[in-house]
Amino acid sequence: MSGHVLALSGGVGGAKLAAGLAAVLSPEDLTIAVNTGDDFEHLGLTICPDIDSVTYAMAGLNDTERGWGVAGETWQAMAMLRALGEEDWFNLGDRDLGMHLARSWRLRAGETLSQVTTRLTQGLGIAHAIVPMSDDPVRTQVVTADGILDFQHYFVREQCRPVARAIRFDGVPGARPSRPLAAALARPDLAAVIVCPSNPYLSVDPILAVDGVREALRNRSVPLVVVSPLVGGKALKGPLGKLLAELGAEANNLAIARHYSGLADHLIIDEADAGDAEGLRALGLSVTITGTVMCEANDRERLARVALAAARIELEDHGAR
Repeated sequence: MSGHVLALSGGVGGAKLAAGLAAVLSPEDLTIAVNTGDDFEHLGLTICPDIDSVTYAMAGLNDTERGWGVAGETWQAMAMLRALGEEDWFNLGDRDLGMHLARSWRLRAGETLSQVTTRLTQGLGIAHAIVPMSDDPVRTQVVTADGILDFQHYFVREQCRPVARAIRFDGVPGARPSRPLAAALARPDLAAVIVCPSNPYLSVDPILAVDGVREALRNRSVPLVVVSPLVGGKALKGPLGKLLAELGAEANNLAIARHYSGLADHLIIDEADAGDAEGLRALGLSVTITGTVMCEANDRERLARVALAAARIELEDHGAR
């Protein structure tokens, strides 16, 4: 193919489609920009959950049964931490802990998050570019009826129980796009932007909140395709349905489309939501109806091809590289 694809990703669904895109596009044709609003410091370590979800999925290390973390994980370090009376609300498997140790060590040595991410992903044999949205700290916070909670406290410690009133991003304005994201946005051969099936509020909005990103996407001249995170009006994982209700939106693809108003050209929705298509087209969007649940590698690659076709990207005949 000619041209470059920029994918925006966060969460488990985003990681799955990112892996599908990497399976059908060569490394020079794809940049995957990942949400870092979920990142936090824990037990002296820098944890980057969404970067790691994409990394593990693309390296074939992800635990498909749990939906997060590394397959074949052990928990000896966590057991020792618990015995020592340290916080244990955020589970860190032994292999996963190795990732966090390497990242934290390199960051303290003066490398940027972009440099560290490249180092770690290449160390796991990944040739495609997985890049943080920013090297500057941006932290997602949920404004709840019980006060403001840092994202991981809301999502993991409190299990999304508090009622959400708003989402905010500490660090913006002021956080610049990472160099590789800025470079991808400015490429003269940029051919398409694909928003993976990620939570719009918690996974994609942090990327759009980084200085200049929303404006660059609004002013682009290439298709922007959104893969809906809803299946049958519900999210397969995570608190999206709960958030939609608490933030005053309906749990359907019209709400997703309105959220991306001014950005999206094309929405890909699941067959279970086919009834939303007419309303979406009335909003001026192109719509593709297909199966969007990704259980196996074939599902990820098929949906990646559907997304690329919606973006008018023609793949070479030999397909996956």
